[in-house]
Amino acid sequence: MNLSRAQLLSTLSLLGLSVGSPALAQPPAETAAADDQAIIVTGTRRTDRTVADSPVPIDVITSDALSQSGYTETNRLLNQLVPSFNFPQPSITDGTDTVRPATLRGLSPDQTLVLINGRRRHPTALLNINGSVGRGSAAVDLNLIPAIAISRVEVLRDGAAAQYGSDAIAGVINFQMSTLREGARFAVTAGQYRSSVEGIPEVTGVATGAGGEPVIAPDGTLVLINTGRDRRVTDGETYTIAGLVGIPLGPEGHITIAADYQDRAATNRTGYDPRRQYNLVGGVTDPREFTFNRLSHRYGDARTDDMRLFVNAGLPLGEAIELYGFISYATRDGNSGAFYRLANDARNIPAIYPNGFLPNINTELEDASGTLGLRGELGGFRYDLSATRARNAFDFTITNTLNRSLGPTSPQRFDSGGLRYTHTLFNLDLTRQLAVSFFENLTLAAGLEYREETFRVRSGEPNSYIGGAFGGASGAQGFPGFAPVIGGQAVNQRRERHNISAYAELDADVSDNFTVQIAGRYEDYNDFGSDINGKIAARFEPVQGLALRGAISTGFRAPSLQQQFFAAQATNNVGGVLLETVTLPVDNPIAIALGATPLEPETSISYSAGLVFNMIQGLNVTLDVYQVDIDDRIVVTDNLTATRDAAGNPSGADPGRTIAQILNNAGFRSTNAARFFVNGVDTRTRGFDAIATYRWMAGNLGRLTFTAGYNYNETDLQRILAAPGPLANVPGLILFGRQEQIRLTDGQPRSRINFGIDFERGRFELTARANRYGRVLAAGLDPFLDVQLEAKWVADLEARLRLGEHVSVAIGSNNIFDEYPTIVPTGRGVDPVTGAARNYPATNYVAPWSAFSPFGFNGRFVYARLGVRF
Repeated sequence: MNLSRAQLLSTLSLLGLSVGSPALAQPPAETAAADDQAIIVTGTRRTDRTVADSPVPIDVITSDALSQSGYTETNRLLNQLVPSFNFPQPSITDGTDTVRPATLRGLSPDQTLVLINGRRRHPTALLNINGSVGRGSAAVDLNLIPAIAISRVEVLRDGAAAQYGSDAIAGVINFQMSTLREGARFAVTAGQYRSSVEGIPEVTGVATGAGGEPVIAPDGTLVLINTGRDRRVTDGETYTIAGLVGIPLGPEGHITIAADYQDRAATNRTGYDPRRQYNLVGGVTDPREFTFNRLSHRYGDARTDDMRLFVNAGLPLGEAIELYGFISYATRDGNSGAFYRLANDARNIPAIYPNGFLPNINTELEDASGTLGLRGELGGFRYDLSATRARNAFDFTITNTLNRSLGPTSPQRFDSGGLRYTHTLFNLDLTRQLAVSFFENLTLAAGLEYREETFRVRSGEPNSYIGGAFGGASGAQGFPGFAPVIGGQAVNQRRERHNISAYAELDADVSDNFTVQIAGRYEDYNDFGSDINGKIAARFEPVQGLALRGAISTGFRAPSLQQQFFAAQATNNVGGVLLETVTLPVDNPIAIALGATPLEPETSISYSAGLVFNMIQGLNVTLDVYQVDIDDRIVVTDNLTATRDAAGNPSGADPGRTIAQILNNAGFRSTNAARFFVNGVDTRTRGFDAIATYRWMAGNLGRLTFTAGYNYNETDLQRILAAPGPLANVPGLILFGRQEQIRLTDGQPRSRINFGIDFERGRFELTARANRYGRVLAAGLDPFLDVQLEAKWVADLEARLRLGEHVSVAIGSNNIFDEYPTIVPTGRGVDPVTGAARNYPATNYVAPWSAFSPFGFNGRFVYARLGVRF
């Protein structure tokens, strides 16, 4: 750590001490003045509940906080501001490169409910099936919400399924959208990464020895000549144009239109590939080996073009009734890379790509949603009746590729198909204030909801998935197309389900200092039955400014249609052997032969207890502990691999031999490996959140706001599902291996600390933030391949100047000290179990950082922003 970085972090720590403790807090970050008195609409149906009065922890993040960064993606902004929020940025994970899931409190991405203006937001059609945090989930893409359209974000950090239904196990994130009636604001942001890539020295060539042949390293790779200086990069140019316009609609109504366009170039943090690229020619190295560009991979952010539109409208129709609605539309074109296919790779056809090739995965996302509602008051009841319709489409086009099995005439571009998801929602909410003598205030809320969902896999063109006459790997390299039939089952059929739910909620002020909240919900699904959940929460303030709070709730999450019915096949290279691998729905005949059964909902019970302190003017501190027990979590099995001889008969050792026998007996002799979803594990998550915010008016010096945040989160496995059906008798079988287990327990930071300082004096403003991301364990298939990502500090700085009444400018840097995560090991190491020398995977050279890094691996981002207000 250099002196300037140490000085800044020391200063931030001291400022954190001034609000109670440097290890306490979580920012609602730069929220509006008197955050604890802000009226909230999440976690309650009352209209006068404030943050300070809430019996459960709720953070409020304002639009100002979201605008004070060079990033314009909502997920990245929340990752800076909320310690219990985690947004890793993986690469070479197919569609997940462009739709990256985020988590709350270390739980799964699909265990957080997302609301827009209090209405359930739909997930994407994409299922994250590769090696990322959130593997096996289909989550809401927060980056489809234009940041400029957001008035504020309310983050409820407590189980709320009894109030809102399925998915609210970790909590609720409610985006309240702008209702601007007149005026406008626009912002243009331009930035790029300027980084010295830590630990990746510049390479000038291949080292040679006797006879001009390459020098071979102990791990079998070529020795490369380097300058000793880290590789320097300038890339990831990002341009965002955003606007928000308010238009009066009658005397009191509004139409608020927000839109943005973001053009983000790709980043590339790959290392130099030292592997031999070409076969020997007569025992002599191919001369192209010495001139090959060894920065052949793409490892970093995908290139994306995003267009996002949000329209929010309200029109009073009288004193007691309002017509409202909001629509959103977004598109995203993405381009990312798969692993480079070497010239000597068995998956390559040298006649087409004599120097190898990098398959390009092009994705097209289209998302649309609309809500129309009527709210008002009738007969003493406040009512809110609404309908929502949403659709998400995700398509794959693979370019610069081939289908090896089609031979030299293979096309190099394929439509690999896509995914479709729709969501239809009807809501009725009723609320009434009740006059009961022994209550200070009593609010009764009740409601009904109907939801219908559909999901479909769209098949790719035949050449994208077929096996041709030339043998070898079939399907488009990089991303094989979705086949219409797998295991004799049509997988491109439209799947659907519906559910209906009813809830009731009581929110009572028993006295001035004691509040109780009780909620219950009944939910019935047509595909797996019904569920009842409840919640009770209370807040007690024995002295003014000091309150205790706590809650107990049960929850559930219905298996998503994507988890139930996603199906795909691919040819994977496992240990140098090409394996036809299938991911199957649980009702597929192959999955049933292996013991798959219909998925059940995940169920949970949550406990929380906390303290709120605001006895000192300008200071607000909250401390909360929590425990979340989840049973029957839905996970993907490991690849269940069959081993056969050349005639297709079971061979080798178990478990592969017996798996082959099971599949052969069921008539699936060509299936080499399969995986499917199961209710596989029970987990317990325990954690601690703390929040501190302090506002100081320093006279002529200006106004200062200090925030500090801390989250500690630990997940343990309580039970692992035993192998089902015929797999129960397979010796040595691992249904859910250590790599996936550790992904759940250690794949996200155990702890997060952040500090924020906002300074304002006259026309000048300054924002400084620092985040400490705790340790992460990126697990391999065995302990030798584990990578411990050490804790890292990442600091951001932005300065703003108002140039008159309407114009402002800002300059800043995210990750100003150019911090990178722990680099993965390369070359030769010592096996921690056997003590024998072993080689690390050669792909570690080209993917130098783990995809589990909670702050990515792009380095320093510098930017400027121009803002205009009318």
